[in-house]
Amino acid sequence: MRIVAGTHRGRPIKAPEGSDTRPTIDRVREALFSSLYSLRGGFEGATVLDAYAGSGALGFEALSRGADSAVFCERDRRAAKVVRDNASSLGFGNDRVKVIEIDSLAPSQARFGSTTFDLVFLDPPYAYDSTDVLDAVRALCGKAISEDAIIVYEHAIKSADDIARASESHGFEVASQKKYGKTGVTILRPSTERSQA
Repeated sequence: MRIVAGTHRGRPIKAPEGSDTRPTIDRVREALFSSLYSLRGGFEGATVLDAYAGSGALGFEALSRGADSAVFCERDRRAAKVVRDNASSLGFGNDRVKVIEIDSLAPSQARFGSTTFDLVFLDPPYAYDSTDVLDAVRALCGKAISEDAIIVYEHAIKSADDIARASESHGFEVASQKKYGKTGVTILRPSTERSQA
């Protein structure tokens, strides 16, 4: 794997060994970030949460493209070490990168301090129930996740309809759903009704 664009374009990223993680392949990241660029108008100033980080590819891609900082959540200790190693090899210091060994299904506001995220990447194992994943995100909305955040949910294509339904019942609007080969990506925003509640 490599960084696709930005200040670190072409730089390699290591992936954790084994089958417990599923790194987002380069061409999917390229297409995804092109869509996000159009939606956000760039990445400058973004504060990123890369939940279920794995290799950290999504968060590092955002940093390369101008995001201010990123927090990576990864429950597997070996994978978390890979994220730290990638940050070091890419030259991202503690002022821009924080790695937290935590299960993203059980988020703790205290672990994030006063940080508020406006760009959130969700790339959980496909076996995870989307309702559980969105429960965790909803618990952080208005606290660690801003009310105008963009939330990117990567999933199996067959799960697209279920995720769309679960998103609406959890107070999110589906901004877009796209297919990249065998990978589906749903982009969510907190609904205006929820923000006003």
